[in-house]
This record gives sequence, C-alpha cells and structure tokens, in this order.
Amino acid sequence: MTTRPHLSGTLGVLWVALFAMWAPGTARAQELPVGDGRVTDQPASGNVFACRFNFRMGGARHDGPWFHGETWNPAEKPHVAGSVYWPSAAFILTRTPAHLVFEGNGLPVEQPTGIFPIAPSDSVYQYDTNPNRIAAQDLRFTIPAVPVFAPEPGCLPMGMIGFTITGVALYNALDDAGLDAAAHEIQDLCNGHPQANSQYHYHNGSPCMPGADTDQLIGWSLDGFPILGMRDADGTLLTNADFDACHGRATTIAVEGRTYEYAYHLTREYPYVLGCFRGQLLESTLEDVRDGLAPLRDRAPARTTPLP
Repeated sequence: MTTRPHLSGTLGVLWVALFAMWAPGTARAQELPVGDGRVTDQPASGNVFACRFNFRMGGARHDGPWFHGETWNPAEKPHVAGSVYWPSAAFILTRTPAHLVFEGNGLPVEQPTGIFPIAPSDSVYQYDTNPNRIAAQDLRFTIPAVPVFAPEPGCLPMGMIGFTITGVALYNALDDAGLDAAAHEIQDLCNGHPQANSQYHYHNGSPCMPGADTDQLIGWSLDGFPILGMRDADGTLLTNADFDACHGRATTIAVEGRTYEYAYHLTREYPYVLGCFRGQLLESTLEDVRDGLAPLRDRAPARTTPLP
C-alpha cells in the first residue's frame, strides 16, 4: 500500500469541492432521513429485508453533530483521516456464457481509503473507534451472467451483497447494530471502511465510485443484475419512489454487450443500494464469498433486535 498525507490544503479543498458536487444541492447537502428501524422480515419499499436480526453491540459509539432529530447531513459528517492507495489491488471479471466470475482481493483499484484502524489521535475517534484494519481477501465466486427473477424477493445477508467495478464489496445499509450505517459509522472520504474480516466495503454510494452520479454501471448484485448510478438517463436524480421494494425497476438496458430487463440503482436516501434480492442467487455464491474472507477478528456477543 502507499500512504499519502492526510487531505489538507489544495487537495483537501478539491475533495470538499468534489463531495459537494457529488452530493446534490448546495455545499451543505440536503438533509437525509435516518434509516434506523427500517429493517423488515419481508420486502418493503425504503427498507432492508434482512435475513437475520441478531445484531451485535458494535458500531459507532455516538450520534454526532451531523444528526438533526430524524435527519442527518452528509456534508457535516467528518471522515477518517488519510489517503491510502493500494498498488496490489486486483480485480478481474471474466464472462462465460452462463456466469460472471469475480476474482480479486477486495482492495479498491486506483481509489484511496482512509487509515484504519481509526487512531486515537484522529478527531473522529470520539465518535467511532473502529479497530479493524484493511487487508487483502482471496475472493473467487460466480454470479449469473443471465439473471433469473426469483419467485419471491430474497432477504439480504450481513456482509457482501454486490461489488463495484473497482472491486470493492457492497454491503447492505445496516451497521453491526442494525442501524443506518451510512449515517452512524465514521467512514473515509470514499464512504468506505473495513469490518472484522478486514474487508473494505461501501454501504452507500461513494464520490470515489465511477458512475455514481450518472445512470451508468457502478457494479453488480450477487444475483447477477447490474447496479446503476443515482440518475436516470435524462439526468434526473432518482429516489425510493422510483423503485420497487428491492430498490430496482424493470428496464431494458444494454451493459457490456448484454441486455438486461431489470437493474438496481443507487440513491442518496436509505437503503442506498439494495432493499432485497430480486433475482435468484447461485447456491455456491454466498458460501464462496465467506470462504474467501480473511480470518475474523474477535467480536462482541450478538444480541437479538425485535422487529419494529
């Protein structure tokens, strides 16, 4: 890895400007509803249809000054220090007639991360003491090249539910405590951080994610359907009202020479990426993902959270 100085001076100003451009509105991005409690045991628009509810006691320690009652402001939320590039980052997506084969180490290709674990000297340590480091994974799994709609939408596991075109894992919108991860957890300037297996990931869109503020491909769901950016083809910013319970919609789009009849989209609002799986997963996919993760760091005991 290559560690670059904490963003300050001209580079820091540039990042602030880019973030303001990526978060529509003024330099103070508009308030977003906090997604706490929007987790269900069935598909529901604007919610995460979760596979389990035995959430742990981990996660960020405090609500910070970026919270305003039932809303939060991304432009006011601080970020983990540092700008680290990973020359060893590797990601290959191979297409066969039946499958897309992912091979990579989970490190972001040509994109930076912050410095983790969060250092006590970092000002954000008062809000989040994330003790996890970023480390390479050994990932090789397949997803359908021709996705098949499931008879009923499927629940989302904790952990990887998709991946970006830069090789970074996409997680659902929940943190380790079952709360709105994007709102509560302190992440780096790319909106990423590592979990207990040292897997770096995003819970929501990122200013470092190519295509996030467009209608272009940003990645793939594990069920094989593509994930597109936050806008429609005419440049209109999309919201939950534009999508079904899984955060996608029927559409005819051509991606890398293949036509799809459905796609997910990013949104600025919770649940950010997916609400459930609309397509059928291959039986081996989640197992192969788990098998490729680095060893787990010791974690706090789980607790069961009742449905709201």
